[in-house]
Amino acid sequence: MNVQTKLPIPVLNIDVFAPAFFDDPYPVHAVMRDAGPAVFLDQYGIYAVARHAEVRAVLTDWAAFSSASGVGLADFRKEPPWRLPSLVLETDPPFHDRTRAVLSRVLSASALKTLRERFAIEADLLIDRLLSVGSFDAIPDLAEAYPLTVFPDAIGMSPDNRHYLLPYGNMVFNSFGPRNALFENSVRDAAEVVTWVLAQSQRANLAPIGFGADIYAAADRGELTAEEAPQVVRSLLTAGVDTTVSALSAALDALAHNPDQFGLLRANPALARNAFEEAVRLETPVQTFFRTTTREVSVGGATIPAGKKVLVFMGSANRDPRKWDRPDTYDITRNPTGHVGYGAGVHVCVGMLLARMEGQSVLSALARKVTAIVPAGAPVRRHNNTLRSLASLPVRLVA
Repeated sequence: MNVQTKLPIPVLNIDVFAPAFFDDPYPVHAVMRDAGPAVFLDQYGIYAVARHAEVRAVLTDWAAFSSASGVGLADFRKEPPWRLPSLVLETDPPFHDRTRAVLSRVLSASALKTLRERFAIEADLLIDRLLSVGSFDAIPDLAEAYPLTVFPDAIGMSPDNRHYLLPYGNMVFNSFGPRNALFENSVRDAAEVVTWVLAQSQRANLAPIGFGADIYAAADRGELTAEEAPQVVRSLLTAGVDTTVSALSAALDALAHNPDQFGLLRANPALARNAFEEAVRLETPVQTFFRTTTREVSVGGATIPAGKKVLVFMGSANRDPRKWDRPDTYDITRNPTGHVGYGAGVHVCVGMLLARMEGQSVLSALARKVTAIVPAGAPVRRHNNTLRSLASLPVRLVA
């Protein structure tokens, strides 16, 4: 008779929301991966998965690992959410599929094709302007400036106060973690920002052509309710800037500190998309999301009880040596297929085609116009409970 034994789940006393962890999470990722297919983080009373195989398994099994209880630490079944749950991130099929279908059409490859030329022109103009400056901070002047131009334009937003999108996204992504200092600081002065975002999500404040208008048109056809339409626009505003800013920051940092890779990109600008994708794998802008078990479930032989929060470390999975050769190396010739930088399964990032187009536009412009990206100072990391990003990256461009 075969007796199947359950793997014990290691208990780790690690604070994965501490400043030291955010500065350098990778040694802790290795500890979690080596400990087992699943671990228990006793400081927060949660389970976690950090290996690529288990991370992908959790992300692709929405029935066992639900998003509807919130993709943050808070469990919406046990405490009322302080914000409206996302109709895309924090719902499960079949309800999720209806909203997802609308956004998938709005952000489809055919819909984005009409924007490609404009995105490329804006990237060229920005790089030309920065070349005339010489030395600058690549985070506010490039990684933030570019998405804050092309993305709100595509939605159909007014040009006024677009910088509010950054503190708003910072607040929302901090809210997925514990109520720590990062969260409290991000919400302390958020009233004006939240009011502005709510207003920008209304039909009257959006241009008649753009992603926002397309979402309201779907409501007119009965695909969304009138109440849901501004929520979907707001979800797009939340997820569409900070994540792309973080991804561009990672790509710029990697190219500045790996001149051999920038040389490969210059020699072959067609590698621009791959260079962006490899940066997403290496640094993984959205490092973590939570799921909640709907039943007792086995993960790699380890059993997690029903009704438990599971922290999914996408950033760790993307550097798992069980999946990747030289996982800590930035290699723009690598085939990064299979990375989970955009998630996986039914909740995979609905805007990933847009993010890729933005990244490709910027890196292609750099490859064609710049001979070197020279570091001009030490990078400064920005801490967030969910995102991995930079606050400052001084560089000098050589024409």
